Amino acid sequence: EPNVLAGTLIAHTDAVWGLAYSGVKNHLLSCSADGTIRLWNPPEKMPCICTYNGEKGCDPAHMVASFNTGSTVIYDLETSQSVVMLSSQIESGVQSNNHINKVVSHPTLPVTITAHEDRHIKFFDNKTGKMIHSMVAHLDAVTSLAVDPNGIYLMSGSHDCSIRLWNLDSKTCVQEITAHRKKLDESIYDVAFHPSKAYIASAGADALAKVFV
Repeated sequence: EPNVLAGTLIAHTDAVWGLAYSGVKNHLLSCSADGTIRLWNPPEKMPCICTYNGEKGCDPAHMVASFNTGSTVIYDLETSQSVVMLSSQIESGVQSNNHINKVVSHPTLPVTITAHEDRHIKFFDNKTGKMIHSMVAHLDAVTSLAVDPNGIYLMSGSHDCSIRLWNLDSKTCVQEITAHRKKLDESIYDVAFHPSKAYIASAGADALAKVFV
């Protein structure tokens, strides 16, 4: 509705897949199927500040981005340069197996976590770029990840219809919830923690959004 719409940011030439709010100068990050990430300052007349091509962190001056080539890169928002390339050491020759569906940063530790089409969740050290841990986390593609605000639990969603809660210290599953029905071989699209209350939420291909206590 016109009375709610504050503005429209136009620059991407294909679907916008993700948004992240950056604490640095209150900027917005967007990633798109056009292969670019854009940094925005919405109140400005020319809101697009920078475009990152090619290859969204604990540090608010950094962003971490993943690409369908299977690569994950940390960028410095001030200099627009890549800082670290995160490598899983054993790279599969099949590109579809490398496909990353979601990338998140730990709120307090220099750790990046990625969700993969091949059922894996991988953990990376932001300082060295090396993989710390890799695990088969679901029975189908891992589509979504969220870390609780205290950095104790990781939540993952999958097309196997389940949400799993993981202890980040031990990397063990502490709870599993069957949340959504399958539709056209897809199930859970996104998961989220409430920033202050003990609620979690999920969104699914069955057109439902669910909140769990």
